[in-house]
Amino acid sequence: MSPNTPMERDLRLPESLLGDQPGGGGRASPTLPESEFAEPMNVEQLIQKLHDRRTREQALHNLSKLKDQLPEVALLLWQTCGIMFVLLKEITGVYNLISTPNLTQEVSNRVCDTITLFQCIASHLDTRKPFMRAYLPLYLYPFISTERRDKPHEYLRLSSLGAIGALVKSHPPNRDEVDPEIIHFLLESQILCLCIRCMEVGTILSRTVATFIVERILSTDAGLNYCCNFGDRFYVTTSVLRRMTDKLVEEPSRRLLKLIIKCFIELSMGPSLCRDNEGLRCCIPRSLTYPNIINLLSDDGDGMRGLQQLLKNVQAHVSSTGDLVLVTSWKAELNS
Repeated sequence: MSPNTPMERDLRLPESLLGDQPGGGGRASPTLPESEFAEPMNVEQLIQKLHDRRTREQALHNLSKLKDQLPEVALLLWQTCGIMFVLLKEITGVYNLISTPNLTQEVSNRVCDTITLFQCIASHLDTRKPFMRAYLPLYLYPFISTERRDKPHEYLRLSSLGAIGALVKSHPPNRDEVDPEIIHFLLESQILCLCIRCMEVGTILSRTVATFIVERILSTDAGLNYCCNFGDRFYVTTSVLRRMTDKLVEEPSRRLLKLIIKCFIELSMGPSLCRDNEGLRCCIPRSLTYPNIINLLSDDGDGMRGLQQLLKNVQAHVSSTGDLVLVTSWKAELNS
């Protein structure tokens, strides 16, 4: 694939994990000619165009491009009568194609534009909780749960993960805190299981956003308890993190590696299953000591400090030969 294709450009990891979701290239022509949109329109006019099926596709696309430029888009979308119904209709209208190879890029891009508006609403401090309390994020879960890897399905998965990620993305002044009500909602709706599945499916970018969501959940007491108080959840999570680390040897990504390390650090500070009985210690991937993994962090002070903190938390160190050494009898089990 040429690096200049829309797919290649869209799947480059953005500076913000949740920015610039795909949904632009390859759009179908709207039912009405683009001259309908020749004159500049304000946000209110574009939103009104969503009510007309003939102008809806172009309006969706134009609004999706404005989401980061005009903060009022989220409020106007949420407060305009009938718009949430229109957006839900766009989303649910492709459910019958999710598990089939019949989903086209044209249809996928249109739905991605719609999901981008959901992400806009989920990002705004005044609309994110009403959005969540209306259970609207649940309508995105079918796109996240699909395991099909073709481009149209990948775009839907990535856009949906971006919208969920917007819910857990913290805002000033509490940059490190996630709203407990949002975490409770996500845990009750089983998003952790879906994200863990996504961490092994799709492109580096979708795996990175899924890992970002998991890390934000694990950064809270409720999320950590949810994962660590039951053996099956704990071992599924750590096993996936370990396999993801191993894959980075062939498919390197500094940002994904740093998120994986953050997840392990959170787990290392968790309840008894992680801390007291050394459950996490036998799950630390040896690939963390491989030269090509270490080199990803060689000029990243925060990343290297994170790796050192993880090794300290699990009482391990890297030997002169590059082996991962645990300061207990678990060394023998790790090397077996």
